[in-house]
Amino acid sequence: MSQLLLLTSPKHCAKKGLDGKKLNKKFLYALCTFLLTMLSVVLLVWVILHPAKPQFYLKDVGVYQLSLSSPRALNCTIQFTLVSSNPNDRVGVYYDGLRAYASYKGKLITTESALPPFYQGHGDTNVLCASLSGAGVAVAPSFRYDVSRDEIAGQLPIKLRLDGRVRWKVGTWISGQYPIDVDCSIIVGFAPGGWPASPITTQGSHCSTTL
Repeated sequence: MSQLLLLTSPKHCAKKGLDGKKLNKKFLYALCTFLLTMLSVVLLVWVILHPAKPQFYLKDVGVYQLSLSSPRALNCTIQFTLVSSNPNDRVGVYYDGLRAYASYKGKLITTESALPPFYQGHGDTNVLCASLSGAGVAVAPSFRYDVSRDEIAGQLPIKLRLDGRVRWKVGTWISGQYPIDVDCSIIVGFAPGGWPASPITTQGSHCSTTL
């Protein structure tokens, strides 16, 4: 009985290896072409639609408490109504992780208040209400001096801030998250005798939005 041995030549192995490399290159080329095409389509849609930043308007603000319980401890209660609008006709906006707080000369005077996430459709308008409070908030020794100077002027400038993240929605496509920062400035008048001891309502204005 004889055995038949099948031997493969080095030349044959090299040919098979080259064929495999060609297939891998074709696959990678096709994958790259597909990804570039999809990216180009998304960018083209994005450029054509050119989404505008959401707009915010501070409708009203109520300052119900603003006083020092000690030279370095502030008590503050502020309620405000913010109107948000989406100026885009073809782009929706998702709002996530929104936080509101108040500050005076760059320093927090209330704790942060979380707002629920929501979706804003094309051209839609939403009303956001928040109540901000701070009990015994630590302030710098210079705080009373700064307020005293503003009291002489009769006006106390306060910043209402809203920050979080937004996602754009075009058709069924939803973008990644982008940080958003809304800055609203209000001027609080002093009550007779100094710090406001009764509710003071101020009219708001348009807010600046950074994306």
